[in-house]
Amino acid sequence: MLKEIGAGIMLGIFAGLLWLGYNLYPLLFVLGLFFLFYKIFDLRGGLKQRFVPLNTENSKQKTVVTFSDIGGQGYAKRELLEALDFIREPEKINMMGIRPLKGVLLVGPPGTGKTLLAKAAASYTHSAFIAAAGSEFIEMYAGVGAQRVRQIFQQAQNAARRNTKKSAIIFIDEIDILGASRGRSNASHLEHEQTLNQLLVEMDGLSIDDQASILLIGATNRPDLLDNALLRPGRFDRIVQVELPDLEGRLQILKLHTRNKPLAEGVQLQKIAAETFGFSGAHLENLANEAAIAALRENSKILQRKHFSESLDKVIMGEKLDRRPGKEECHRIAVHEMGHALISEFFRPKSVSTITIIPRGKAMGYVRQKPKEDSYIYTKEYLETQIAILLGGAVSEEEFFGSRSTGAVNDFQQAVELAKKIIKSGMSSLGIVSVKDLPDGTLHECLKEILQAQEENVRAIIIKHLEILQKAADYLVEKERIEGKYLRDLLRTEKKDAFKKEAI
Repeated sequence: MLKEIGAGIMLGIFAGLLWLGYNLYPLLFVLGLFFLFYKIFDLRGGLKQRFVPLNTENSKQKTVVTFSDIGGQGYAKRELLEALDFIREPEKINMMGIRPLKGVLLVGPPGTGKTLLAKAAASYTHSAFIAAAGSEFIEMYAGVGAQRVRQIFQQAQNAARRNTKKSAIIFIDEIDILGASRGRSNASHLEHEQTLNQLLVEMDGLSIDDQASILLIGATNRPDLLDNALLRPGRFDRIVQVELPDLEGRLQILKLHTRNKPLAEGVQLQKIAAETFGFSGAHLENLANEAAIAALRENSKILQRKHFSESLDKVIMGEKLDRRPGKEECHRIAVHEMGHALISEFFRPKSVSTITIIPRGKAMGYVRQKPKEDSYIYTKEYLETQIAILLGGAVSEEEFFGSRSTGAVNDFQQAVELAKKIIKSGMSSLGIVSVKDLPDGTLHECLKEILQAQEENVRAIIIKHLEILQKAADYLVEKERIEGKYLRDLLRTEKKDAFKKEAI
């Protein structure tokens, strides 16, 4: 309001001077120069500007996060809670002569709950909580980053005093931007090193305030980029791995994110958890949210199994596309996807969950599989089976139409990578080798051997089940999306008929 009034008064003065016949060009030139210099010094004066990070103590919509709100991270919570008990029970650790921890580094893939763990840590220890991103400290102007590091530590102490708390937690997300190794490449520059040095000094405790202890929690998914001086004991004393949740963890997370949603009786979260191997907590939250949106779109008051199935397809593959292939192309896609599904059922019974030819993202169709259990190491047999499943689509096209299509390009790329993994793991006919030291052409010949062996196996299976494959593909074209149970029923019927013929 004051700015508008001042601008109005200035315009009135200028208009009056013009009316009296004064030459205002020199005055306007001087004011322009003044404004230009003001802007230049204002930009370079970033060093004097107060750094304002996210401070949850001052947030108008304060949301308290506790460890009970975080599922699927049992190990990470245990490691973090032990470190936090040092803050909650300072008398006990002083009696044992234990040095308080100064930093905890949370390492894990995106979406696994690192930020939530930091917020829960603040509520568990009743600490003041200040958060910032690593990119907020890096500026092109000399000294700004180091000043902001000093300010955030000072603000943490002030926040603890202001709220009569004995401790404060500083959370820096994506700390690899701030703490990247010095001198690793030409990209390193003096301002970055000054900022990192200031962080090291603050963590060393050169500015210790006995009234408020400070714990720095950093989060990153690239720990390999961090400077060694930052990772040494006395700075980040604990490195907590925050990994993707296992089956039980995914079930816990789904229960947390569906506790405020009306679920139908037929919804089995255990089965949904089994189909979401490799999902992070963020993916699972999005899955539950998309299921609720799908139910709302249909004016349904409860979330049914079909809503979760639809949201699962959306989270994995993306939104449905408006484009629809022609009849012949649609039939080819159905044959391709049924080839994948048939080979999957042949080697891993009951593994196929859904088969669809509805275009999503960059895929014209896909087969969603349901693993029996989470796997973290793979045998040669498992990798060969996976290669066979990937080749099933192209071989099916070739047997039905006499040719292949570009729809198998991504399948072939994945199959080659799996074959390379077999070679690198010493499970091929080459034995234990260094792939990069192999003679020219040797790697190619070994890859060709692995892929051709699986292609022959797949072709034999496809030829044997051509009739079922044709029937299932026609049904898929009609329905666009079917459950794996339909294919299993066809295979079961075929086995019964074959058994009857043998009996006769």
